[in-house]
This record gives sequence, C-alpha cells and structure tokens, in this order.
Amino acid sequence: MATVKSLNKWANAHSYYPLDLVRIALGIFLFIKGIDFMSNHQLMAEMIQPFQSMPGGMIIMHYVAPAHFLGGFLLVIGLLTRWVVIAQMPIIIGAILVNFLGEMNVSNLILATIVLILLVFFLIYGSGKHSADYYLKMQK
Repeated sequence: MATVKSLNKWANAHSYYPLDLVRIALGIFLFIKGIDFMSNHQLMAEMIQPFQSMPGGMIIMHYVAPAHFLGGFLLVIGLLTRWVVIAQMPIIIGAILVNFLGEMNVSNLILATIVLILLVFFLIYGSGKHSADYYLKMQK
C-alpha cells in the first residue's frame, strides 16, 4: 500500500496535461472498440477463433466488449484507473497472442502493442492530478 501511495504522490507532483490527454485518448479508443465489438459480433467471433478450443472461450467473448466499454469510460474520467488497467491487460495480451496463434495482422499487432505499453505506463503512473480519483481523494 505504501508503494501505491508513493506512486500517487509522485504522479500528482509530476502531472502534465499531455499525459492526461493520452489517458483520455486511450479511454476513448477502448470505449469505441467496446462499442465496435458489441455491434459487430461476427468480427468478435473471428478474433476470438484461436481461443475457442480453450475452456471458457465464450466467457472471453462476453468479457472483452463490456470491459472495453466500461473501462474506456472510466479511463476518460480517471476513475479507478489502475483497476481498469489491470482488467484491460489480459485482453490486450490476448490481442497480441491472436496475431501469433491465428492470422498475422501487423497493424493490429502494432496497435495492441502500443495500447499494452500505454496500459503499463498508466498502471505505474496512475490517473494523475486531473482525474476523478484525485478529486475524490481531495474531498476527504
């Protein structure tokens, strides 16, 4: 717990608007991907195809879209950022694995890798000073 508090103090002291814009852009991207997955079931089924033989393949399909949808919204407002990032990481790692287990799509691989790097960054950095997390913390 002390590590998280020290990371929050450092992040709040070194908060910059461009980092908040990157967090918001990442949230909007995940939100749009969640909407896309909800509205296009065929695309989702094609992407999950390498994992269908695994136990729980249908659970994966029903986890990805709502996690992107809700997680993207929470990232935009900066609420529960680290928890959202932890929930997104298995999905993005799975997106990277899909490229190696299924048909290789270089643009999807690059996009998933960039999103994974940003998620790792925000897992360490947190939501920053300009977020709902910071606002709620200051209300205490």
